Amino acid sequence: MKTPQSLRTWFFIHFIIDIIFAIPLLFFPEATLGLFGLKTLETVTPRLGGAALIGIGGASYFTKKKDYSIMLTLKILWSLSAILGLLLALYHGAPNLIWIIVLLFAIFSGVWIYYKKTI
Repeated sequence: MKTPQSLRTWFFIHFIIDIIFAIPLLFFPEATLGLFGLKTLETVTPRLGGAALIGIGGASYFTKKKDYSIMLTLKILWSLSAILGLLLALYHGAPNLIWIIVLLFAIFSGVWIYYKKTI
């Protein structure tokens, strides 16, 4: 089955959004997390998160035709586990602005699940 152009477009959008979040997390974790009302006690974890976003976003950008299915599996696992982690953080008192990130992950999760079922 041919990979739909719309899926390639979603992968590119995902790459752009990942990079928009990744670069500030990698280089300016305190300021970036501060925008969401989060205090940083250490910078290792947000920098690792930024690195993960570069890896996942970069993989989205460089995905070849035969690799879309496995990339969709990775993205589904990543987005659903991120949603779970963020919901747990909200339950334990994370700032309400985190709901924006939950929504972003939920949108992408829906897109990835849709395409995983159709290709």
